[in-house]
Amino acid sequence: MRILLIEDETKLAASLKKALTTESYAVDIVNDGESGYETAAVEPYDLIILDLGLPKMDGVTVCQKLRQEKITTPILMLTARDATHNKIQGLDSGADDYLVKPFDFEELLARIRALLRREQVQPEPVLQIDSLRLDPAAHTVTRGDRDIALSAKEYALLEYLMRHPKQILSKTQILEHVWDMDTDPFSNVVDVYIGYLRNKIDRAYPKEPPLIHTVKGLGYKLGNP
Repeated sequence: MRILLIEDETKLAASLKKALTTESYAVDIVNDGESGYETAAVEPYDLIILDLGLPKMDGVTVCQKLRQEKITTPILMLTARDATHNKIQGLDSGADDYLVKPFDFEELLARIRALLRREQVQPEPVLQIDSLRLDPAAHTVTRGDRDIALSAKEYALLEYLMRHPKQILSKTQILEHVWDMDTDPFSNVVDVYIGYLRNKIDRAYPKEPPLIHTVKGLGYKLGNP
């Protein structure tokens, strides 16, 4: 899942990005409202976390402009203001939820999960390809009857692959959905993590058919040939 964090408090933004990354989210940070609006208008995100008090363009204006552009990405608004009229103003501008600073990180996570669930018409299904199963709700991965321990980034990569079974996904597509915008597009990070996954879900199961396939010159796909 990819999150855009529009927050001008650099220490808070860095802290939130670090914490959310450990929860398998890919997080991009923008520090002013104008850049935030421009980024959200052209890049695909699963969720936007938007500060109310921003330089260049305030959060309410950013939210209003995005909704005017028919961008329906869930928006969680953050602010140090706790007056009722500020909450009403934020929600009336098109925000989906509102959280007052300072907040507990676990509450932020709960709000994020709730907003992402709203986008789903049905409960999140277990993803399965052959004997490989990924349960988004329980955050677990198994193959056959064995649990597979994955790092946060390995899990995020596998989830993205499993949501697009048998589709050829380019390195650029994978970078854009699993890593943040600061990742060097010319790095070999995708290849490295594909290698990590191969070790854990294919090479560790020599009696099972391999599921991760390289399509030369195009990218990778997950599933039986």
